[in-house]
Amino acid sequence: MENNIKILTKSKYLPEKSSEEQGLYLFSYSIKIKNKSDKVIQLISRYWNIKDGKGRIEDIYGPGVVGKKPKLHPQNFFEYTSFCPLTTPIGFMGGHYRMASSSGEEFNVKIKMFRLAADRALN
Repeated sequence: MENNIKILTKSKYLPEKSSEEQGLYLFSYSIKIKNKSDKVIQLISRYWNIKDGKGRIEDIYGPGVVGKKPKLHPQNFFEYTSFCPLTTPIGFMGGHYRMASSSGEEFNVKIKMFRLAADRALN
């Protein structure tokens, strides 16, 4: 079932909300979850593994995403944007979503690790 759920990620550095002097780098990330199955699925919870540029790791668990537990009908998608603060100009995040199908089966859908990078870190 999890092979029929596609996760697309995109991140963006927010310099206007960041402060290099204070060691705060804020990133937005957008996620698009596509249900390519023939069943209704619901996102129940999330797990994030966040690594900063100094190798520090933070694990975050929580219900739903952005205050919602969206239901995705076959061939539909759900899209949202959220934020991640770091103390370094570069980092990575990945994890999984816990999903349930309309038949009650629960499964994890992996979110591949993606990069968070301040513009100056890309040069």
